[in-house]
Amino acid sequence: MPIPSRAAARLRWPAAIGIVVLVATAAAGCGQQPYPSSTPSGTPEGSGTPAPTPSPTPTPAPTPVFTNPPDPQLAALIPTTILGHVVVIPAVSEFALTPGDIGLIFGEIGDRFRALQVAFVENPRLSLYAVRMDPPFATTADLEPYLAAAGEYVGIAGLYRDPWQLTTIGDHVVWVRPGDNATIAGTVIYAWATGGYVVLMTGINDAQNLAMLAALPGEPPPTPTPAPSASAPPSANASPAASGG
Repeated sequence: MPIPSRAAARLRWPAAIGIVVLVATAAAGCGQQPYPSSTPSGTPEGSGTPAPTPSPTPTPAPTPVFTNPPDPQLAALIPTTILGHVVVIPAVSEFALTPGDIGLIFGEIGDRFRALQVAFVENPRLSLYAVRMDPPFATTADLEPYLAAAGEYVGIAGLYRDPWQLTTIGDHVVWVRPGDNATIAGTVIYAWATGGYVVLMTGINDAQNLAMLAALPGEPPPTPTPAPSASAPPSANASPAASGG
C-alpha cells in the first residue's frame, strides 16, 4: 500500500548575540584639549556591556525515517519456520516499505521507528511487520490510539477501534481483533510492543498465529500483587485474662 512521505521537521537556532564595546574618543589637533570622556565617573573606561545569557537550544523532535538499512538483529528475531511452514524473511532491498511508511499510522510513536523487517508464510497465510524504534520505547497500551489505523493498514474495511481487545496470550500482553468482510475468513490481527520493538501481525490459522506470537519477544503481563494475609481471629474458647477464683 503506497504511503506518502512526510517532510522532516526543521528547527532554526537563534543567531549569535554580539557584544557592543564602548570606546572613548580623543580630540585631534595641535594644542587642543581632548573632549571630556563620556565614561561615567567610577566606571572603568572601555568596559563592555554584559552579554545576555543565551537560551538553551531546544532538543530536536524525532522525524520519520524513509530509508531502511539492513538490521540483522531485528531480522534474527523472526523464526525461519513455524509449525513446519517456511517463514519468508526477505532482504530489505526486496521490499519498498520503510520505517517512516508504516510509522505514519502510529503517530508520534511512528516518528521514532528506525528499522523495519517484514516476513510472511504463504500457506496458511500470515503476514508480519516488525519494527525497531528509538527510545523512549512504546508499551503495548501506548498503541491504543493507533489501532484503528493499524487495522485498516492490513486490510480492515474501516477505521474502527471497538473490536480490538487488550488481552494476555501466554506470556504476551497483546491487542487482538478479528477480521471483517474485507479480509479472508478466519483472519485475526495482533499488535504489541516490547523492549524497543513494535509488531503488527495478521494470520488466518489460529495455531500458527499463536506459535508465531510465542516465538517473538513480547511484553509480559504485570505481576499480580499478592493479597495481604488475614490475621487469625481470636479463639472462641480463649479464657478471660482474669478469672475469679
